[in-house]
Amino acid sequence: MTMLRVEGIHTYYGDHYILQGVSFEIGEGQVIGVLGRNGMGKTTLMRSLIGFTPPRRGRAIFQGRDLGGKRPFEISRLGISLVPQGRQIFASLNVTENLTVGFQGRKGEWNLDMIFEFFPPLKQRALHPGNRLSGGEQQMLAIGRSLMTNPSLLLMDEPTEGLSPLFVQTVGQVIQKLKGKGMAILLVEQNLNFALKNSDFIHILNQGQIVHSSLPKDLDQNVCVKSQYLGV
Repeated sequence: MTMLRVEGIHTYYGDHYILQGVSFEIGEGQVIGVLGRNGMGKTTLMRSLIGFTPPRRGRAIFQGRDLGGKRPFEISRLGISLVPQGRQIFASLNVTENLTVGFQGRKGEWNLDMIFEFFPPLKQRALHPGNRLSGGEQQMLAIGRSLMTNPSLLLMDEPTEGLSPLFVQTVGQVIQKLKGKGMAILLVEQNLNFALKNSDFIHILNQGQIVHSSLPKDLDQNVCVKSQYLGV
């Protein structure tokens, strides 16, 4: 079952033409990886889908509803949540406050107790300020905060950036557990091996266009594509 269908979206920053006709689909319980060098439009894709930088042309259909013209909070209420690049934790709030600040009562299994069960280190640091956590703990908090909205589709923008190998492995385990619960995930990553391991299908963005789409195993074997578009 298709969760999200993106049809030829074109997104600009002012006069700068960033996304140039991007199309793809995500099914229920599917992890779609998006790879590409810096500046190729990956974060703009996330911003387009959540409504921060709406496309000027094309459309995104989420569970049969056109997202065009909807504001970010309306898109969130429909069941899409963003784990932003850089985590963007509220430094002045403690862990519990960070988790509950965006809670909006949407029906689902995710609540504070469930988050603490899913991420035991957060429970141990429930009263710690957000800026007193390690990078890995902050990433757990960013994911937990997004889950508190009870999304059907999770947008994850560079979730392993700046993390130790141990926490990278933890994020991978989280993705697989969420997938097992039927959640759809759009995963933007720079870490090729992580994306190959945790994605069901891969797209590569280059200059705002999808230039390669394949199963992870096929991309892994395609030396020319990896060299040309990922510098590997």
